[in-house]
Amino acid sequence: MTVDDYILQHIDPEPELLYRLYRASNLHLLNGRMASGHLQGRLLKMLVQMLRPKRIVEVGTFSGYSALCMAEGLEADGRLYTFEINDEIEDFTRQWIAQSPHAGKIELIIGNAIELAPQLGITFDMAFIDGDKRTYIETFEALLPVVRPGGFLLADNTLWDGHVVDDAYDHDQQTLGIRAFNDHVAGDDRVEKVMLPLRDGLTLMRKRTSDDAI
Repeated sequence: MTVDDYILQHIDPEPELLYRLYRASNLHLLNGRMASGHLQGRLLKMLVQMLRPKRIVEVGTFSGYSALCMAEGLEADGRLYTFEINDEIEDFTRQWIAQSPHAGKIELIIGNAIELAPQLGITFDMAFIDGDKRTYIETFEALLPVVRPGGFLLADNTLWDGHVVDDAYDHDQQTLGIRAFNDHVAGDDRVEKVMLPLRDGLTLMRKRTSDDAI
């Protein structure tokens, strides 16, 4: 038994719909492992329950797994706006979201979140960044102004399978994008931040308020 197997045996079980969705993502979509999966999915749900946001924005819906997990943690009047730039997977994702009892809390938007999210005119309590790794800085800069002071931003894949510390990936554009983002956030006093070595790396950030001491 691996440590990962042990962990999964000692946390809440993966809901049956999400179990089927994860399998379908790996069977029918390229790079199916991009779906959040059991452990991160349960963490996202619990973070939403802990932080109690009313409005969440997600960049990078993919198959909808993470969106469904966050919606599961939302209260009945909460709303999740999730952006997916790849319109070729829209039909797949919509059919899985529609099967969830939490589908009414989710608005799936096909398009570029960097351009479209600020146009919604919504102040968000929480943001989850999980789109194109090459544009993480641009995504962060687009979302930070529309997240309320004291609100939270999460960025997925910030260890990028360990490639961030592997010289063999010095010319890989996605790795370079993640490295640049990590450096950008590390030096940004507008947010508090902590990086977790969970799965592929998860960075948690809190947008500072005017009352915060730096």
